[in-house]
Amino acid sequence: MKYGLALPNGGVCGDARILAELGCLAEEAGWDGVFLEDYIVHQSAGAVPTCDPWIALAAIAIGTKRIILSTSVTPLPRRRPWKVAREAVALDQLSNGRFMLGVGSGDANEAGFSLVNEARDAKERAQILDEALDIIVGLWSGEPFSYQGSHFQVDNMTFLPTPVQKPRIPILVGGGWPLKGPSLRAARYDGCCLYKQQQPGKSEDWTPADVQELKTFIENHRSEQQKATPYEIKLGGRSRSEDWEKDRALMRSLAGAGVTWWVEYVPAGELTTMRASIERGPLHIE
Repeated sequence: MKYGLALPNGGVCGDARILAELGCLAEEAGWDGVFLEDYIVHQSAGAVPTCDPWIALAAIAIGTKRIILSTSVTPLPRRRPWKVAREAVALDQLSNGRFMLGVGSGDANEAGFSLVNEARDAKERAQILDEALDIIVGLWSGEPFSYQGSHFQVDNMTFLPTPVQKPRIPILVGGGWPLKGPSLRAARYDGCCLYKQQQPGKSEDWTPADVQELKTFIENHRSEQQKATPYEIKLGGRSRSEDWEKDRALMRSLAGAGVTWWVEYVPAGELTTMRASIERGPLHIE
C-alpha cells in the first residue's frame, strides 16, 4: 500500500508558495503522493484565500523528484476538457511522469458551480464528465481527433506532445459508492477514489467487506485487456486519530482487502502544526 498526503487549497494553503513548501516537505518525510483539493472558492466557514491547485502542483513538481502528484478531485463539468488535457500533460512533463488525474462530477453546492451558473443538475454533470473524459483521452493519443457530443465538440484536433506516461496519464475517478454511475465510470479508467455513501448524520469507515464488494464490481465491469493492467483503489482522506494503532489496524485490514493507496488529510491550520503533521511521515502498517 502507498501512502498519500491530502492537502487543502484554502485557508493558510490558499498561497501557492505554502503548498509548494508543504509538498516538498512531504517528499522529504517519506510520503508517496500529494493530493490537492480543487476548489475555485474553498469550502470553509466564511471567505478564505484559495489557491489554484494546478499551479501549486507545478511548483511541487519542480521541487521534487519522487512523489506522485494529483488532484483530489478536479470537477470536470466546470472545466474545458482540452484545457485540462493541456495542463495535465504539462504537469506530466514537469514531474517526469509522476502526475495522476483525479476527476469527479463535482458538488453542485460548491461556489464554483452555484455562484457562477455552472451546470448543477446531477445527470447533466455526469454527462459532461463522461464527454470530457472521452475528449481528454482522445486528445492524449496524439492522433487527429474529432468528437461530437451534446456538450462538447472537437473538429480534427491533433494534440501534441503526448504524455510522458504510456499509454497515458492515469485517471482516478471519484464519486459515491455504491452509486452505479460513478462506480461504472471508475471501472472504465485506471483507479477510483470513491467515498462511502452515508446515511444522513452517520459516519462509517470502509470495511474489508466493502472493499471486496467494490473490487468485485470493478473487476466485473472491466474488459479482459483492462484486467491485465494495474488498478488503483485510493481510500482515506481523513485526518489521523489520536489512536495510531487503531488507525493502523483499519489500514492493515483495508490493504489486505485490496486498497492500494491510503490518504491522510492534513487540514488547514497553524503552519507549525501542519508541518509537524507532515514531517512525522505516513503511518506505515508494515
